[in-house]
Amino acid sequence: MRTSENKKLFRTPFSREYWQLAFGEMKNPRTLVFAALILALRIAVKPLSITITGDLTEGIGFIVNAFGSMIYGPVVALLSGALSDTLGFLVHPSGVYFPAYMITEMAGSFVFALFLYRAEISIPRLILCRFCICFFVNVLLSYPIHVAYYSIMLGKDYSLTWVRIVKNIVLFPVEAVLLAVIFRSLLPPFQKLGYLYSGTDRLEMNRRHVLLLAALFAAGAGCVFWYGVHSYNTTSLSASYSPEQRLARNRAIETYVIEKHPELEADETVCIIESAYPKAFRPEVTYQVAVYKANISGAENAGELMAELEGLSKSKAAAREELEKLFNEEIVLTENAKEPEKGRDQK
Repeated sequence: MRTSENKKLFRTPFSREYWQLAFGEMKNPRTLVFAALILALRIAVKPLSITITGDLTEGIGFIVNAFGSMIYGPVVALLSGALSDTLGFLVHPSGVYFPAYMITEMAGSFVFALFLYRAEISIPRLILCRFCICFFVNVLLSYPIHVAYYSIMLGKDYSLTWVRIVKNIVLFPVEAVLLAVIFRSLLPPFQKLGYLYSGTDRLEMNRRHVLLLAALFAAGAGCVFWYGVHSYNTTSLSASYSPEQRLARNRAIETYVIEKHPELEADETVCIIESAYPKAFRPEVTYQVAVYKANISGAENAGELMAELEGLSKSKAAAREELEKLFNEEIVLTENAKEPEKGRDQK
């Protein structure tokens, strides 16, 4: 049995007594031994996963994490999360170790514990718990950590991948149901051992629980849809141009600029696409174009130099002495929202 005889359950963690008991678990040898066993199990199952399709995989580590956090509480859960990430990398190394990743492991364990430690375990509690981790921890909290990892460790930009979003939102209902089924089986024996004080009376799935799952899934899907539209509208197409595409499209956009400004000398005009923003559900792309005059008269291999200047990006064009900036132009193309591929004759 636990050293503490207090078997009180709490509806929320917003209680002084709750946190006194949670900190007390750090002094309980039986709890610490159990936490060590859970930690070893979490590390052991890290490489185990089921491939759903393509890059979508599902592991069982979250079940081990949830069950352990339910028993030893939020304080021990934070320590367990930190150790799980660090030791897990040492045992199963993958990529470059980045200490900030332990924040998501700690956060996931902490959220599980806040919902489940010394609480009456119920289907709604398990559903809400898993939803908070999938959406707020795995998607929102992990995003700035991934950005920092890619920037600091890899020197690259990071964009939130649809694989990560879809996995967490689509599989959330399945994970919640799995938790309910496994908890219903494991709670009785651990209750007899004195690790738990909650029964299984509220672990029967009913219609209201299905509606709750559906509502949270719809909320998550709605947020994903909003993010998709926002990301599409605010991600410049020009950021992903290859050198060949940039040259071709800069030259193509010159056609539109010269037609609108006949006073420009075609052989001296260089147009650089600074941004190209599409619009979701609208057949248009808005280009911000910098128009330059190329001062290359008398230069050797003027044709090659002109081709080089026409293929520059925004930052590189601004730094070239041969280019004199004349003005900026906004161009909106609406024909099937397709970007220009061919411009005036190659120089």
